[in-house]
Order: sequence, then C-alpha cells, then structure tokens
Amino acid sequence: MLRYILISLLLISCGFANADKVIKVPFVKGDATSVLRKVINEAATYKGEKVIIELPEDTLHFSRINSSEHLYHISNTTSQKENPNATKHIGIWLKQLDNVTIEGNGCLILTHGEMTPFVIDSCRNIVLRNFRLDAADPSVVEIDITDKDEDYISFYVLPPTNFEFNGDSFSFVGEGWQFGDNQRNSNHVEYAQIYYPEDGRTLRKVSPMKNYAKAVLIGDRLIRMDFEKNKVPSVSVGERYQLRHGIRNEVCMFINRSEGIKLSDIVFNFMGNFGIVGQFSENLTYERIKCQPLEGSGRTNTGFADFLQFSSCRGLLRIIDSIFEGSQDDPINIHGTHLQIEQIIDSKQIIIGYKHPQTYGFLPCEPGDELMVVNRKTLNDVGEPIKVAKIDIIDDYRYCVSFQKDLPVEVDFNNPTAYVVENISWIPEVIIKGNSFKSTPTRAILITTRSNSLIEGNKFYNIPMASILVANDARSWYESGPVKQLTIRNNAFYNCNGPVIAITPEVETCEKPVHENINIENNRFIMPGLPVIKIYDSANIKIVDNLLELSPKYYCEPQEAIRFNEIIELNNVTNSIIHDNHIKQTDIGSLNQ
Repeated sequence: MLRYILISLLLISCGFANADKVIKVPFVKGDATSVLRKVINEAATYKGEKVIIELPEDTLHFSRINSSEHLYHISNTTSQKENPNATKHIGIWLKQLDNVTIEGNGCLILTHGEMTPFVIDSCRNIVLRNFRLDAADPSVVEIDITDKDEDYISFYVLPPTNFEFNGDSFSFVGEGWQFGDNQRNSNHVEYAQIYYPEDGRTLRKVSPMKNYAKAVLIGDRLIRMDFEKNKVPSVSVGERYQLRHGIRNEVCMFINRSEGIKLSDIVFNFMGNFGIVGQFSENLTYERIKCQPLEGSGRTNTGFADFLQFSSCRGLLRIIDSIFEGSQDDPINIHGTHLQIEQIIDSKQIIIGYKHPQTYGFLPCEPGDELMVVNRKTLNDVGEPIKVAKIDIIDDYRYCVSFQKDLPVEVDFNNPTAYVVENISWIPEVIIKGNSFKSTPTRAILITTRSNSLIEGNKFYNIPMASILVANDARSWYESGPVKQLTIRNNAFYNCNGPVIAITPEVETCEKPVHENINIENNRFIMPGLPVIKIYDSANIKIVDNLLELSPKYYCEPQEAIRFNEIIELNNVTNSIIHDNHIKQTDIGSLNQ
C-alpha cells in the first residue's frame, strides 16, 4: 500500500511540476490597460514556461489614453504623408514572449478611441482564444436616410456614434478622433458605402455629406443637411450608409516577426482602423473566427478595411471555419511585396525601394534570405534566386542590399528600374477552408503565393467583384508574386458578380505564363450573369466537374447555345484541361435566404 501511495504522490508531483502557470486577471471596473500590462510583465518572468493568462468573465475596457505607445511600420496601412507619426497605441503588447495563452473566458474587450488592441511581436507559440472585441466608439459610423427634398437630406445617426456641431458644420466624434465633410478640424478623406438589407450587399458610393452648406439638429440623433438647390446628393429614403475617414493609423492586431500564433473562437464585432496584419511571421492559424456586427446592435459594419492581411509570411497559414461579414475592403489578402530596383551599384550590390507609399519602414529582407529578380513588364522570374549577404538602411523607403553571388546574367545593368525583387524566403502555404464571406464591397480572397494553396468548402454571397482574385503586380500595390500550385474546389458562389474567379496578373506584355498549376474543381456557381471564370497569362489550368446555375435571362436550351467564351474567358493560357462542367437554370431570386 505504501508503495502505491508513494507512486501516486510522485505522479501528482510530476503533474504539478509540468502544469501550466496560471495568472488570473482581476475584474477591473474602469480602464484595464495598465492591469493587463502588469500581468504580461509577470508572464515574461517565467521565461518561456507555459503560461495561461485568464481574463475575467466580464468586460475589460482598453483606452487609447492609457495605451502603450510603440512605433510600428505596417504593410498596406498609411504613407508618411498621410500619417507622419506611425506610433501605435497598444492595448495588449506581447513582446519576445514564448508559450503564452490568453484565455478569454467569453469576456468582452471594449476599446475606447482609435487604437491597436493587440500586438504580438517577436513571439513564439502564442494562443488567443474565447473572447469578443468591440469598440465603444467605432470609427466607421452608420446613418439612415430619413427624408429628402430638392435642397436638403435628413438622416439618423445610429448609436453608439456621437457627433458635434461647429457653427454650420458637423463632425462625427469619438475618443480622440473626429471627421466630417465641411470645414472640419481633420484633413481625413471620407469613404462611403451603402448597405442593402434585402441581400446583405454593400457597394461603395459617394458620401451623402459631400458639399453640404449647413447642418442642424432637428431631433434625437436626427440631422438635416441643407444644400444648394439641385445639388442634393443622389440618395433615397431608407438607405443605410457606412462612413469613415481614410487613415489606417492603427490596426486591430499586428503579428510581427512571430511564429506559431493561433487565434480561435474570437468574435470581432469591430476592427478599426485596419484588420489583423501578419508581417514576416510564420505558421499562423485562425480557427472559428467571427468577423461580424454584434447581433441586435443594428449595425451592419464590422471593419474599417481588410479583415486579414498577410504580408511576407511563411510556413502554413490556416483560415478555418470562420465568418467574414461587413468589411470595407477585402476580407483576406495574402501576398508578398515587390521592391523596385532603383540602382545597380555593381554585380553584387543594388539599391531597392518600396514603391507603394503605404508600405515602408520595415526591412524587406535579412542576411540569408533569397531574393528573386522579376521583370516588371512580364512578371517573369529572371535567372535564379540570389542570397542576401548584407542589408543597409538608406531611409524608410530605400535599402542597399549586398548579395553572396552575382546578379543573374540576364539582368540589364543599364536599365535597373525594369526589375523588381521578391523575397521568396517568406512565401506561405495556405489553407482557406469552411469559411463564409458576405457584405463586402470588393473581393473576398486575394491570394498570390508560390507555395501550395487550397481554397476549399467556402461559401461566398453577393460579392460585387471577383470572389477569388489571383493578381500579382509591379505597378500599383506591388503585391507579389506568381501562383505555382492552387486548388479551388467544393466552394459555392451565390449571386456573385462575374468573373467569380479571376486569374489576372497585371502584365504589360506576356512572354511566358505568370501563374501555373491551377485546379478549379467541383465548385457550384449560382449566377445572374457571365462570365464565370477569367484566366490570363497562365499555364496548366484544369477546370472540371463544376456546376453553373444561371438565371433564365442567360440560360437557354440546349446548353451549347451559351457561347463557350461567355462562360470561361481565356487569354494567353497554355495547356488547359476543361471538361465535365455542367449548366442548368435556376431562380436567382431565391438565393438571398
């Protein structure tokens, strides 16, 4: 008996020795920002041992005024001109931590003011789970048009947005921010989109507040705006507008130079002023994420811009069983970055630069990374990859890079700006599976990566642009690169605009295919019109076993009466296999259930 007792005590002792450390965050009636900071500092003292930070089953308030201020340059956000001070105002700042889990216990994290609720920087094995994030003063405001005449409109401002008057002018205000459209105190540009409740569509529109002469309060949260006669904006009574300024000065979450990050069972009711950005990070998992307005709030908007942005990540990106509803830009965007070659100093040294003004200020590569030289006009690779030996900062936009070996012999030294470079050491594999997308004014998924990618079992509703876009460019956003293996299968597209799938690299001239090995299999397209698929400048394309359901306007018997090039548009495509795709008639009006 004594032997069994000793063994049991030993097992219990070993169990306790291996148990995770648990730090319980107390309930805080007011601002909890400083309390969380102390808890995270305590977690850091365990120096990589497994720690669980347990949040209380209540509401935690984070404020910009009590946030941690740290400078971060984040891809696809703002230019130096738009936002000269890129300092972020951070609620929970995880820096150089390993093996930490934040267990939300179903709590609500409520932000006050424009801020960055989470930063995960230089961390490994971090888990965030089981909480809800919302804003007390969301920086996307919503109004309902209630009346209109030849010289005025009236609208109702939905809670929780506040507003103020300054003489005849009007502004929306939150904690530390404001924007309007006439004699305003900010220089922010407004963006507007309209929401259609009958099918959940959103489309970008001109702001209904543009060029008004006078604003007055005429009732509880009810504003009348006067205009010069015949200059009243084109609006209709009953329309819902979502309005915002254009400065992405904060993000919802920034994951930087980190590895093994997992977000699960989190509800994002508002993501301001950008979404979740993964930058030079690897092995990121998002499971059962819900980006959608709070049920019963009356709001229709969830995000200021993109929901999920991945810039130069690697390893495996998994986006599984999640909901994306109510964005103001693309729900998912996965890409690398093309940097312009500005000068060739010698055969082993070049100067490169970020060309899109909203991406700058962070190293595009490090020693040991491999860069691929790419022809700007054709987007074709030039020679073999070259390994970085050294990188020196010239300024926030330009860098001097030295290589371990010579540039490819194909490079024209007399014409350096004909080329860009892509860091191919930071290329992810991607799985996007079991998600739903609706109420977005743009695309649903943008994806450009050289590694294996799978888009499977997703549902897309009323997407006004390409639901899935494979681009690649060195002229506009400079988002790289070529797709080398992509499978799109078992997805359903309901009442989306065509082309639903667009494989369209932005080339000036096609010398050889940019994208290759793309399989489009067993998808269901329920569409009001055509075309369904558009593919340019690509090779090894397989389109098989798909079902196209068309409205009576486009469907006719027999199926052959629909011209092939109306369904699938191919241009500069080599080696395509297209068979066993079927067409039938459907009632598009029944799709909005």
